[in-house]
Amino acid sequence: MEQQNQFIKALSSPETQEIAFKKLLADYKERLYWHIRKIVIDHEDADDVLQNTFIKVFENISKFKGNSNIYTWMYRIATHESLNFLGKKSRQLGISNEELIEKQVANLETDVFFDGDEMQLKLQKIIATLPEKQRLVFNMRYFEEMKYEKMSEILETSVGGLKASYHHAVKKIKNKINE
Repeated sequence: MEQQNQFIKALSSPETQEIAFKKLLADYKERLYWHIRKIVIDHEDADDVLQNTFIKVFENISKFKGNSNIYTWMYRIATHESLNFLGKKSRQLGISNEELIEKQVANLETDVFFDGDEMQLKLQKIIATLPEKQRLVFNMRYFEEMKYEKMSEILETSVGGLKASYHHAVKKIKNKINE
């Protein structure tokens, strides 16, 4: 925790800010990219959201209170930025968030940045049909192997609610795979 406090001071100080922010980017860029990518599906959109996430982190580092791990805080920002991006994009296209996600997943077959096989594509298509919260929880638990307690901090939801969402998501996915 002391190391994190020193790092936060380095991010807040004009003399050390640039070096500290480069370290922050190096340490967390890839992990956040993949979290964002699972939400927005499209590579270019994920890059845009990742950039917006780091801008928000940079602009708001002075507001970080240190009550959680800095990665958890950044993860929360990335999650909110991703969901806001989807909402804005779906409104621009005049479709629902669900329709946008389904459209994005349909485009995975031609996405040069998607290197999954046929089964992974099928799984992504099934995940896209889940309600937003179940989709988020499933991705965080299944792909990122995140503990419920950390998810609870990020999504600001009870552990019990997250477990229920994950259980329902898994049940729906199994049912669709067996169809």
